[in-house]
Amino acid sequence: QVQLVESGGGLVQAGGSLRLSCAASGRTFSGYAAGWFRQVPKKEREFVAAISWSGGSTYYADSVLGRFTISRDNAKNTVFLQMNSLKPEDTAVYYCAGRYDLSSYYTAALEYDYWGQGTQVTVSS
Repeated sequence: QVQLVESGGGLVQAGGSLRLSCAASGRTFSGYAAGWFRQVPKKEREFVAAISWSGGSTYYADSVLGRFTISRDNAKNTVFLQMNSLKPEDTAVYYCAGRYDLSSYYTAALEYDYWGQGTQVTVSS
């Protein structure tokens, strides 16, 4: 069983940056593909970025491509989401997700087995 805890959210002005962290505990996270999703009220959870267990493969939603970067430090059991050039439409609760997998990354929420509690990101205009 893996527990995921996100941190790093907050309030930032448009054009600013935030770095989200997802700390895993319970077992080593190095064999897990990971992803970031976000959700606003009354809407479905939206894919943001994904990374393979080794960090060698990444994938981004078109809406964040070129602005966000997903990375991981397996020695620290942590996955990161660096968010630059933030826009008001990036405002959401951001969730970290994990799935034990040594082959790929995943972009659909239903493909992940473990989720964090979420961290709020608010971008003011």
